[in-house]
Amino acid sequence: MTAPSLARAIAHDRRPDAASAADARRFVRQWVEAEAIGTERVPAFVLILKTKGCYWADVKGCSMCGYAKDTLGRSATPEELREQTERALRLYHGEPYVKIYTSGSFLDDREVDPRSRERLVAAFSGTARRLLFETLPEFATPATLEPLKAGFSGELEVALGVETTDPVVLSRFVNKNAGPDEYLAAADRVRALGLRAKAYLLLKPPYLTEGEAIEDTVRSIGDASARVDALSINPVHIQNGTVVERLYHRGRYRTPWLWSVVEVLVRGAGHRGSARLVSFPTAGGLRRGPHNCGKCDARVLAAIEEASLAQHFEPLTSLDCACRTVWTESRTLEPLGVEA
Repeated sequence: MTAPSLARAIAHDRRPDAASAADARRFVRQWVEAEAIGTERVPAFVLILKTKGCYWADVKGCSMCGYAKDTLGRSATPEELREQTERALRLYHGEPYVKIYTSGSFLDDREVDPRSRERLVAAFSGTARRLLFETLPEFATPATLEPLKAGFSGELEVALGVETTDPVVLSRFVNKNAGPDEYLAAADRVRALGLRAKAYLLLKPPYLTEGEAIEDTVRSIGDASARVDALSINPVHIQNGTVVERLYHRGRYRTPWLWSVVEVLVRGAGHRGSARLVSFPTAGGLRRGPHNCGKCDARVLAAIEEASLAQHFEPLTSLDCACRTVWTESRTLEPLGVEA
């Protein structure tokens, strides 16, 4: 089955039933994680709002994305978003970095109405020094961004799921709604307004071998680095109800090795220009996330995080484990159709 037909086959299973009014007043998740602003290490307050979620999930959906499962199944009202915001603010303790996600596009009026966006951003103004949100490229316009810039005293950072700068991989394997040029043009618009642009790059989309995925991501770093302020390498983890999950259950997909993340960071550091390069793998060390043999996973993950925070990637070259030989040999065998 081709990537587009497999995506259509599971599209009906992406959305939950419409949530009750009580559920709609609770956000999805909140936590604090390590981050950096320049050379300063800081805590980051992360919030996932419960909204309608990404419209593209209803059209075709991306092959690796199951975030539609964490949505309302309908649009959130301004009152529901206000309650979610108020609940979140009770947990906010002045962290200087704030990240707001919606399982879609923060700038899409169907997910977060303009007044709610402005109110939410303003709630962190004067305390947070940097606030990040994610959006699809078509919503990153002066009309949506300028009111937020006016209402926030610190830096706004707009994250864009570029994923790859290869148009074939992006359209056929990732199944994105727009091409690389549209994502990078959105980054240009963001920076023209004096805001920060961050590109998410996907490591190992389905249908690529481990070696092909490494080369794709390293090349994408070089292609995108001059157009953004930060690059985040996101190795695929297996989410429920996705094309990737179906391939995984059929034995046709293995999540990336952590050694692949290491190689991408080490090689990509030479192509990043002045952009910040990071990777904080989701579900790292788990079977459905990026992993090695199990014995070295925690050590390698800690080194990846440290390199990302410090922006020093040379220490990654000294990492080793017996499974690194397996990773190297499996990449050699991939052209023969053999996977580890």
